[in-house]
Formats: sequence, structure tokens, C-alpha cells
Amino acid sequence: MPLAKELNMYNNQSAEEIAARIAAGEDLYLLDVREPNEWEIASIAKSEHKAMSHINEWVGELPQDREIVVFCHHGGRSAQVCHALATQAGFTQLTNMTGGIDRWSLAVDPSVKRY
Repeated sequence: MPLAKELNMYNNQSAEEIAARIAAGEDLYLLDVREPNEWEIASIAKSEHKAMSHINEWVGELPQDREIVVFCHHGGRSAQVCHALATQAGFTQLTNMTGGIDRWSLAVDPSVKRY
């Protein structure tokens, strides 16, 4: 039973679903948790970059009043960050963008460089 509870601590949505929500005017906080060298290669407009490796330094800077959409390269690290934010910092409005920036580049904005 505890595993089922953990699976519901945050949402999972595809890049396409997130893009549609943004296009519909939803006020989402896009959080890019990749490392600086990855962010220099490609980024999503209006996203905030805060490397997962420094989570303890920036967790207090995150908004508590709006949904945070976390993404990385493919979705693994962002899922880990969502889990940590939910279990260790008490965030409740979290979504992991499955497929990450790679999927965003393929399905939403081909001008975002793939790597």
C-alpha cells in the first residue's frame, strides 16, 4: 500500500499535455533540473533552471502557490525531484513532464536542440 500512495504524490504528463496547458493560459512554473552544461545546449522558454545536484540550495525559492512542472532530459531525474519535493518539502502541486526536454523538442518545439 505505501507504494501506491507514493505513486500519487505527483502527476505525470507528457510534453504535449504541458504545452497544451500553457497554450490554454495555465500559470505553470516550469522547473528545469538538468545540469548547467545541459541547459546551455537547450532550454524551454520561460522555464527556471535549478540543477538537481543543488536542490538543497534552491528548494526554499520555489513557489508554493502554483503548480510546479519539473523536467529534465527524459523524465527520470525530474521524477526523483518531484518525489523529493513531495516527501521532504511538502509540495503538493507537482507534475513530472515525462519525456523531458527531448520529447519537447520532438513533439512541441523542434527549434529546441536535441542532444
